[in-house]
Amino acid sequence: MSLSLPPRPGYDVWLSTAAGASSNHLRHLEGSVKLPTVRVMAAADEDPAVETVVLAFAADPMARWTWPHAHQYLAAMPRLVRAFGGRAFSNGSAFCTDGYAGTALWLSPGVHPDEKGLGAVIESTVAPSLSAETAAIFEQMARYHPTEPHWYLPLIGVDPAHQGEGHGDALMAYALAQCDHVPAYLESSNPRNMSFYRRHGFEPLGAIQVGSSPTLVPMLRRPR
Repeated sequence: MSLSLPPRPGYDVWLSTAAGASSNHLRHLEGSVKLPTVRVMAAADEDPAVETVVLAFAADPMARWTWPHAHQYLAAMPRLVRAFGGRAFSNGSAFCTDGYAGTALWLSPGVHPDEKGLGAVIESTVAPSLSAETAAIFEQMARYHPTEPHWYLPLIGVDPAHQGEGHGDALMAYALAQCDHVPAYLESSNPRNMSFYRRHGFEPLGAIQVGSSPTLVPMLRRPR
């Protein structure tokens, strides 16, 4: 359920027309295209970073299928973000651009989401009519998840007021430059973002869809 960042209008080929661009190519293009500055976040940054992700996913197909009403979404999504990616803050793998306009919560090899916390969020916030389908989605996610050491991107998003300014581009380039030597994995929850991920070298592994749910696409970027 990784991303809510629509492609930049009129700038859909910001990085490369070929999937699998190397980190060297990313750095070369960073020199020719001015991207926002990225920094590592700490625990004190958690609240504003979570707020950015909540804003970014407000129209995400999977998130809003799970919580279709605004009050449900606003109550549940911050808890999901913390359970899914909160360990990035203590692991040095939570990144943001200036003013928290964009945030990315990566989990490095050996670091995992808070499974107990995720279960508690789903159990207490998802409508009973969707509980079986939601559980089946998480089961399928687990089957696609790599077993070898890898970087995992559970969540990345840009404040809608700042989309189209290169924040998602900068966040992805910054993280991938550090993890070229191992696989990187994510699930795309929005079909609009597939080309974005492909340009960064991610390739679909399959599709996850249960009952009335939207499709979630597990994607892997192999080591460079």
